[in-house]
Amino acid sequence: MNGGHQETDQELAIDRIRKATYIGIVRILREKADFMLELNKVYFTVPDGDGSGGVRSIIDGIDFTFDDGKFYVITRPNGSGKTTLAKLIMGINPVSSGDILFNGRNISGLSITERAKAGIAYSFQQPARFKGITFRDLLTVATGIEDESKLLEILGRVGICPLSFLDKEVDARLSGGEIKKIELATTIAANPKLAIYDEPDTGIDLWTIGPMVNLLKKELAENHTTTVVVSHNKAFLEAADVVIIINLGKIVYNGNLEGAMPLLDDLSVCTYRNSCEGDRDAGCYR
Repeated sequence: MNGGHQETDQELAIDRIRKATYIGIVRILREKADFMLELNKVYFTVPDGDGSGGVRSIIDGIDFTFDDGKFYVITRPNGSGKTTLAKLIMGINPVSSGDILFNGRNISGLSITERAKAGIAYSFQQPARFKGITFRDLLTVATGIEDESKLLEILGRVGICPLSFLDKEVDARLSGGEIKKIELATTIAANPKLAIYDEPDTGIDLWTIGPMVNLLKKELAENHTTTVVVSHNKAFLEAADVVIIINLGKIVYNGNLEGAMPLLDDLSVCTYRNSCEGDRDAGCYR
């Protein structure tokens, strides 16, 4: 009888251990699920250029985790490594060493196409122009959709109204604002899990920037698209959940805009401080 009770107590103890283990595993998996993109000691080096055979670090051992469903803005002056970091994530440039994990999967060795299939999209600072290729062609390639009504829905998402816009050629005749809208549309149309926008405000007028910020925030809210923007622009910085400041290939700050302001105003960490032409022509937040 006592042996039976002892066996029952042991079984109950084992059952409690199993349940505790299960709960612990579930908690870990949930925590991991919130980490969309992880950079582990990522380096990108180039030859020094002085004939010595040495190398120079453009990205210098970055460790950072991008949480799922947040709006990030990477900033600092040109030459600090912002766009290079974005290109490493997309696979445009290969990492020299370190690992990039996307949803727990090491994608460091994957091609651009493989990363795109995994759910990463990239919008270029200077979108390509293609003579003889229409906006309709680009959207169809990006989405696999040929149905016109569905293509028009995509145009509506980015604020492009006229039906005639679908058949415009993506060539040099388009304005900066038009080509940017096309670039945004093809990125958003892919419904990426992670969308990277490199200087999306380049070449567009001030009145377009506000609606662009609202569009990216709307896509994040409605489609849970984790968004990474490379920009100096105040409107993007103010919209960010997290501001990341890069200097000399290292992340020197991540947090809210208020906490970033002392560094953004500090010319001692500006890579162009010797040639700065003042607030009017500054290539940064100022």
